[in-house]
Amino acid sequence: MTAPSGRPVEVVTTDGSARAARELAARLITAGSGAGPAVLPTGPEDPSPRAALVAPVPAGVAAVVTTSGSTGVPKAVLLSGSALAASAAATSARLGGEGRWLLAMPAHHVAGIQVLLRSARAGSPAAVMDLREGFRPDGFAAALETAAADGAGAVSRTSLVPTQLRRLLDDADGAGSGAGLDGLRSLDAVLLGGAAAEPALLARARAAGVRVVTTYGMSETCGGCVYDGTPLDGVSVELDDPDSSGTGRVVLGGSTVAEGYRGADEAAAADFLPGRRFRTSDLGRFDADGRLEILGRADDVIVTGGETVAPSAVEQALLAVPGVREACVVGVPDPEWGARVVAVVAGGDGAALDAASVRAEVAAGLARQGLGRAAPRSVRVLDSVPVHGIGKPDRAAVRALFAG
Repeated sequence: MTAPSGRPVEVVTTDGSARAARELAARLITAGSGAGPAVLPTGPEDPSPRAALVAPVPAGVAAVVTTSGSTGVPKAVLLSGSALAASAAATSARLGGEGRWLLAMPAHHVAGIQVLLRSARAGSPAAVMDLREGFRPDGFAAALETAAADGAGAVSRTSLVPTQLRRLLDDADGAGSGAGLDGLRSLDAVLLGGAAAEPALLARARAAGVRVVTTYGMSETCGGCVYDGTPLDGVSVELDDPDSSGTGRVVLGGSTVAEGYRGADEAAAADFLPGRRFRTSDLGRFDADGRLEILGRADDVIVTGGETVAPSAVEQALLAVPGVREACVVGVPDPEWGARVVAVVAGGDGAALDAASVRAEVAAGLARQGLGRAAPRSVRVLDSVPVHGIGKPDRAAVRALFAG
């Protein structure tokens, strides 16, 4: 990591309100231009940043963004103004030009930051959904209606995570007004990222007339940099040490890659490779059309009885069971098998799921695919799957449910 060289860092705390998001946007724009201090965005429940995080940074750094901590230890990522600008420009090019955006996720996450900066690049302040009471379909619709009347231009784009998209679809299918989905249909692009989106959800959204674009990326790459499996202009994708099936760790490179970490250990810092590349923790492969397919995190792979199980494959099988809307699969220690596959599921629309029936159906389906060993040995039904950050499954919390 580059040694700090004197640019001060200012902590800007957002509370989910439109006022706080607009203040953060103003500070980020100033920092990105090279003026003023770099910005460290935080959320209302975040602890006060450690002193090391607010020490001066290299002159080109515009933002210090903490990761979601999906490995259990959040990291502080140093993003330059040029990387953020390159990401916004590449997104506009891929989507066919500039557009005004609606912020419907926490402003202090990298995806929220990008919504603010992309809209500013288009010459319009982002419309902002008030999130102080959480994400609600009626609140989403109201934010679009307010934006339509504020004189700053029509909203044409937004970014969501799968959980938000599912709520908008469920609201329209259930007892809700469906106004949120109507608003979503009016947009020319809905970026979907932050967590894997199951094919059934994507098919459901597209059948409803939503123009979904899947994105893959992380804080270390200024957010999403691979859209619908294809890298943005200026972004490279390669696989590190692929196996015989063509599966390897995904390495992303190009102008959107961060300057490095602040305060991370040597092992984490070593994932920033020469040539402005970042080695992710995700396993991927290229499909027949050359598109990147993400299989899940390398450290989530389960080895049970000598066989390797990718949780994502089992999750897709679970989501194919009628009534299952959410699923998370993990491995837990087992004295006989080394690890055993377990899962939690959640239904939708009032679906009453029976754990034994779900397990039996998915086991039969996996057996037909020759994946019988991958079938979960235990399934639990929850009201919703635990998540952290902006919607990623909290696998540590799911493992804790099966402790002992």
